[in-house]
Amino acid sequence: LKGRSNYACLQRVAEVAGSGDQLLLEGAEGEAGPGLGVLGRQVRRLVTWAAEQSDKSSGTGDRAELPFEPSDVAWSQVSVSARDCPGAHRCPAGARCFAERARERASLADVVVVNTHLYATALAIGAADLLPAHDAVVFDEAHELEDIASSAFGIDLAPGRFAAIGRSARSVVSDPSTATAVEDASRLFADAVAGHLGQALPRPLAPAAQDTQDALVTIRERLAQLAGELRRAAREDQADRGRVLRAQQALSHLINDVDHVAELGAADVAWVEGTEHNPVLRVAPLDVGAALKARLWEVAEGPTAVMTSATIPPRMAERLGVPAGSYDQLDVGSPFAYDEQALLYCPVELPDPRQESFEPAMHEELIALIEAAEGRTLALFTSWRAMRAAADAVRPRVRWEVLTQADLPKPALVGRFAADEHSCLFATMGFWQGVDVPGRALSLVTIDRLPFSRPDDPLLQARRAQHGRAAFELIDIPRAAALLAQGTGRLIRSGTDRGVVAVFDTRLAKARYRWSLINALPPMRRTRHRSDVEAFLAPIRTSSPQ
Repeated sequence: LKGRSNYACLQRVAEVAGSGDQLLLEGAEGEAGPGLGVLGRQVRRLVTWAAEQSDKSSGTGDRAELPFEPSDVAWSQVSVSARDCPGAHRCPAGARCFAERARERASLADVVVVNTHLYATALAIGAADLLPAHDAVVFDEAHELEDIASSAFGIDLAPGRFAAIGRSARSVVSDPSTATAVEDASRLFADAVAGHLGQALPRPLAPAAQDTQDALVTIRERLAQLAGELRRAAREDQADRGRVLRAQQALSHLINDVDHVAELGAADVAWVEGTEHNPVLRVAPLDVGAALKARLWEVAEGPTAVMTSATIPPRMAERLGVPAGSYDQLDVGSPFAYDEQALLYCPVELPDPRQESFEPAMHEELIALIEAAEGRTLALFTSWRAMRAAADAVRPRVRWEVLTQADLPKPALVGRFAADEHSCLFATMGFWQGVDVPGRALSLVTIDRLPFSRPDDPLLQARRAQHGRAAFELIDIPRAAALLAQGTGRLIRSGTDRGVVAVFDTRLAKARYRWSLINALPPMRRTRHRSDVEAFLAPIRTSSPQ
């Protein structure tokens, strides 16, 4: 079961197919001459596909079953989010809705598989709206639950939300100026928050961020005026009922979010990210555990929860708000003989990663290790810049193909890496987990730096402030340990795998907190000497098929 925006919306499809919407797509994507542009052709294909799906008893309307990959803009023309959908009982196409069909199938199933984002969203807005009743929930990759829940329980305000609602409402209200005023509020909002880029907003906003507070008051008045116009349109105009109801639903959510930001309390953290022209104001709960406790752990007759991960971080239950004494914790061990199958290498002669001399020296070490492994390397980096710099330095100096995360979509990239035993794959944080390449094709995993969170992350800054001097131990170390263990876990994927994990950050061997990180890793043998790595990799090279 997936989120609503993964399914085509038949009401949107009918509106696009039966109105002048397609005229807006003429010459899209910069194409000259008559006829539909690239965007228009994609939307036309989507309309045809959705109609075919609707005619089939087995049709799902699921984007994943498309015979081509549309742009996100094209897909948005034929889909709606949960925030925009008025519900099947109020929608003219509700009886044929693909998303509702999926939920009906889920209600009859014994086991329903969803991603953690959808489950957390269901908790945030009420599980009855998204998920069937259930007796148990299993969270896989449970180390991600805290961040995912923070996002789901929070809100995002971006200029595009105001512009989109203004545009969608303009054609269905009797006074279009109210819709134009909301569309224009996108610029007002951007100007008010852009000055706070990269910063946490004060709580409450006034007087320190009086400009933002004043803008929100003005915007709130415009939203209220448009809400009144939409209520009149809902009573008077039935021809565009689907559009009116969607606009009302989206506007209601937007009003609630604006009110939330205008009344920020001590339990929230708000900050601005993005760009000067498209800033995004994000709000997240400071303590996600309190929200989970109220909506999941202590709900009367709520589901039994199982949280599982190969990298359960320290104090996870406490940070997630699981009441002390209400849970069991079990380590089931591993089927792999890490002390025989894997070697952990940290070259202590490298410069400190915070020094300018680190990167060139790290590139030299990486080249030497790739040669020792004859390719077969997954090189993980903590930033895109570092990945690109390493690829540029390594490619001209090794015999093996060097792929990067920018070359192909993730599934195709991993498939190509696995198919060519001597290739190398350079990637960033998205590949520290979810990559499964057993066999000799992945015999060396390298990690450029310890994956500590950014010190200027506003949400983590606020959580650090709660813990004072203990923040590094309680927040930063557990997060880095879990990520490091995830990256390390890409190496041994079967009982016959063998290889090396090289961490180029010398803090793993020298820092006072090193054992907190090492103890979170599989029990591999450890070395500081490249000669040990070369000896360990030698049997892999000699046993390779020619």
